[in-house]
Amino acid sequence: MAKTLVVIDGMGGSIGQQIVLKLRENFPRSNILALGTNAVAAQNMMKAGANHVASGENAFRINLPAADIIVAPLAVTIPNSMMGEITPAMAEAVAVSAAKKFFLPLTNPKVEIAGLVYQPIPHLMEEIIEKIKSLGVE
Repeated sequence: MAKTLVVIDGMGGSIGQQIVLKLRENFPRSNILALGTNAVAAQNMMKAGANHVASGENAFRINLPAADIIVAPLAVTIPNSMMGEITPAMAEAVAVSAAKKFFLPLTNPKVEIAGLVYQPIPHLMEEIIEKIKSLGVE
């Protein structure tokens, strides 16, 4: 079943690019919307194969209610993270979205997640891909 997959990233969008590439490879029929905290991140995710891109706080508030699945660094749930790029309204829009959320445990130096065993991003992405497949996404 085709779904709307939303990828969120900020700064330069390099992690978002990796996520979009993997999602596009595994779910070619799905609509991938990339939301950047800034235009550079959005543009880089578009280059990776997103169907649509948008950036900024209002784009989060308008587009996240329509998301089926969100894939992003955990930092998008923390106001003022990503060197201040995640506004409180952006973090709230992610948190209240009814979408199924898959977070990469990437935050900032002041946040640690107890019990987390470090894994390289490619391993984390494979785990997320398998979980999304189990939801019946094509």
